[in-house]
Amino acid sequence: MLALSLLLVLTAICITSVSTVKAQTSSIGTGQYITQYTIVDASTGENILTRDFATGTISGSGEILENTELEVTASISITANPSYELTLSTNMLHSNVQSMYWSLPAGSLYSLGTSNPNSNTVQIAETATGTLVISVYGLTPSGVVEQSAPGGITMNVPTPISLLTLTDPTGTVIDQIKPNLINGDIVNYLNLLSQKETSLKSYQSSGVAPGFTAMYANVINASETLNNQGFTDGAISMLNALNVSVPPTASSQAFFIPVAVVLAVVAVVFAFMFMRVRGRVTYFQLVVEDQIKDLEGLTMRASRTDRTVSAGLESVKDSLKRLVGA
Repeated sequence: MLALSLLLVLTAICITSVSTVKAQTSSIGTGQYITQYTIVDASTGENILTRDFATGTISGSGEILENTELEVTASISITANPSYELTLSTNMLHSNVQSMYWSLPAGSLYSLGTSNPNSNTVQIAETATGTLVISVYGLTPSGVVEQSAPGGITMNVPTPISLLTLTDPTGTVIDQIKPNLINGDIVNYLNLLSQKETSLKSYQSSGVAPGFTAMYANVINASETLNNQGFTDGAISMLNALNVSVPPTASSQAFFIPVAVVLAVVAVVFAFMFMRVRGRVTYFQLVVEDQIKDLEGLTMRASRTDRTVSAGLESVKDSLKRLVGA
C-alpha cells in the first residue's frame, strides 16, 4: 500500500509538471509575455519587422539577413513578484556599433541589478507590475544559411536565430523572438518572385492566353517549392526562364511553341538540380522522361509552322535524353 501510494503521488507530480511545462511553452509567440517588439537595422534605422500582439498588426519585410547590425526592442508584461527573476538572453554576436548588448529607457521601473549589460545574458527582478521595455543590440552571424548537400550542391536554408529569449527561474523558455535568418541569394529570389507574381497578375487581366498564364503560375509554384527545399539557385533559374518578350494572346496560333520552350527549360533545371541528389533520382528521372514525351509531340507540331523552332526543340529533347540516359 505504501509503495502504491508513493507511485500515485509521483505520478501526480509528473503529470502536474508536464502540464505546467506545456502551458509555459504554449505561450511562446502568443503575446502573453512579449506583447510587442520591433526589429530595426541598427546601421540604417530601417524597420525590418514590427509586431504588436494586442492589435494583431505586423509591418516590415521581415527579411533578417546574415551579418546585419540589429536593434531589437521588446515590451514584456510583468506581474509583480519580487522573488521572481527573469533571464533575458540573445544568440546575436556582440554589436560593432553599440558598446553594450542591453539598454533600458530612462525612468524604467526595472533595472539590470548586478547584471552586466555587456553580457549576452541578463537577469531582471519583477519588482513592480507593469511593462518592461528593453532593447538588445547585436550582429547576426554569417555563413549559417548556405549549406552543402550531397553531390556538391549548394543549398540556402533559412536558419532560426534567437534574437531574444525569455526564461523563468526554472530554466524554462516562456517566450522568444526567433525569426529565420536568410542570405542575399534568398533575398534575390524573393525580389524576383515578387516581379513574376506582378507579371502574372498583369497577364491574367490583359487577355493573355489562359493556357500560358496557367503554365506561368505553375512554374512560379514549382520555383517556390524548390526554394523552400533550399535550392535557391535553381528556383531563380526557373523564374528567369519565364522571361517572355511578347506573351501569346488567346488567339495566337503559335501558343504551344513558347509553352514548350519554357517547359523544356524547367525540365532541364529540375533534372540538373535533383538528378544528383541521393534518394530522388528515380522519381525525377520519370518526370524528365515525361517531359521528353511531351516535347516529341510538340516538336512535330512546331515543324509544321517553324522549322527553326522545331530544330531548337529537337536539340532540347536530345539533351534531356542524354541527361537521363534514354
